[in-house]
Amino acid sequence: MTDYKKVLNDLNKKYYRNQIEKKTESLSVCTEIDSNIDYYMQKAISFLDLTTLEGNDTYDKVRTLCQKALSPSQSLPEINCAAVCIYPKFIRTVKKSLENSGIKTATVATAFPSGQVPLELKLKEVEYCVNEGADEIDMVISRGELLSGNYEFVYKEIFEVNNLCKNSLSAPVHLKVILETGELLTPANIHLASLIAIDAGADFIKTSTGKINTAATLPAAYVMLNVIKDYYEKTGKKIGFKPAGGIKKSEDAFKYMSLVKNLLGDMWLSPELFRIGASSLLDDLLNGLGSK
Repeated sequence: MTDYKKVLNDLNKKYYRNQIEKKTESLSVCTEIDSNIDYYMQKAISFLDLTTLEGNDTYDKVRTLCQKALSPSQSLPEINCAAVCIYPKFIRTVKKSLENSGIKTATVATAFPSGQVPLELKLKEVEYCVNEGADEIDMVISRGELLSGNYEFVYKEIFEVNNLCKNSLSAPVHLKVILETGELLTPANIHLASLIAIDAGADFIKTSTGKINTAATLPAAYVMLNVIKDYYEKTGKKIGFKPAGGIKKSEDAFKYMSLVKNLLGDMWLSPELFRIGASSLLDDLLNGLGSK
């Protein structure tokens, strides 16, 4: 197994010299997006994991969200969202509502949002989600264990969850690994967590749960995207990226899209490799298109 402690030591030296915020500022602007705003607004809608993760969620609320994902705009019937993301109890409801649409049923797991239960219970929850028919699972990592230096522990949890996802009896389940970058404190920790997640089998790495004050940020995204880029250059394997939490305005979405386009290229601007976790963002995008 990779010596993650040595990797972190090297990363701390690298990021001490690295002006991330300055680099991020220039890379989060793309004149092509600015000059083709309607086209990229429609693209942004297709990247959305339309999400509700509240204690007051009901079956009716979830069904309404599914209808919104299926038909965001009456004047643009060819556009829909990428996925609907909900708590595990709603998986079957979402699966039925989205049947034959191509929109994915996504759910959170592993004791979202804290991740503070034993691995045995996390795996039971993941097994439940897989058996209920989830297409995608957004799992949280154990941030406390990573900050304590227990890197093999974090790797093992992700590896075991991914093993359940990929051995589903119906079809392999896509695994998105949530780092909760706002709790990881340093760029080096974010880089290391990204690397561990990918090594352990993540199909996507995701910034945040949206349940803490510091959710998705462009500097964190910059670090994560560079890990994805390095991994692709070494292996030829594409890993997806999902910013989530606090992305409410069209201009915020375009900054993340620009960052992805400038660092990874157009091939990453597809729902297979790029998602945005949001709820209110859809309304702002539709307002920008002059459509409801």
